[in-house]
Amino acid sequence: MTDWNPVLRGEFEKPYWATLMAFVNEERSTYEVFPPHDEVFAALHLTPLANVKVLILGQDPYHGPGQAHGLCFSVRAGVRVPPSLQNIHKELHEDLGVAIPDHGNLEAWARQGVLLLNTTLTVRAHQAASHQRQGWERFTDEVIDVVNAKEERVVFILWGAAARKKRSIIDLHRHAVIESPHPSPLSAHKGFFGTKPFSRANAALVDAGRPAVDWSLPPL
Repeated sequence: MTDWNPVLRGEFEKPYWATLMAFVNEERSTYEVFPPHDEVFAALHLTPLANVKVLILGQDPYHGPGQAHGLCFSVRAGVRVPPSLQNIHKELHEDLGVAIPDHGNLEAWARQGVLLLNTTLTVRAHQAASHQRQGWERFTDEVIDVVNAKEERVVFILWGAAARKKRSIIDLHRHAVIESPHPSPLSAHKGFFGTKPFSRANAALVDAGRPAVDWSLPPL
């Protein structure tokens, strides 16, 4: 996990981690679980801690076949863009005029320092929330704490009630928080659309002397 390993290594020695890993292994032996084993920590592999300037927080991985690949809201090229991500693309277009891409792969953001983190890192196929409250949240809270400890400004983008609860563990004096309802079709029209999170994130970064993110998603 690149430079994440030294700061997160202590979690792997705590009792909850062994219990969590046993749970996930048992689930994989009995059910289909997403994302694949080698992609569970993709967000940490693609975005080193030293590079993090934005953290977008999701909840569960996608639970349909071929969707989840370890980055919140993202799917690989060739996979149908899920409704929440379609709404993210629409808001990005309205906010910055970025062309709506024909794919849902957000790796270009991750490689620029946008940590695409879910609060739960695995899920049973077709069963949303099936791996919540098993220990993942304790681990991802530690990831948030580590990012929160960075001296330079980080922009935390919190979409939806579950993500917005994490506001309480973020240092609001040093960092910036952008929050709104979730981009899901069930809630996007209740306050997600029109919030301009991408231009606001860039403004907060530039104000702190950090480079803006190029939010465009080039063809793959």
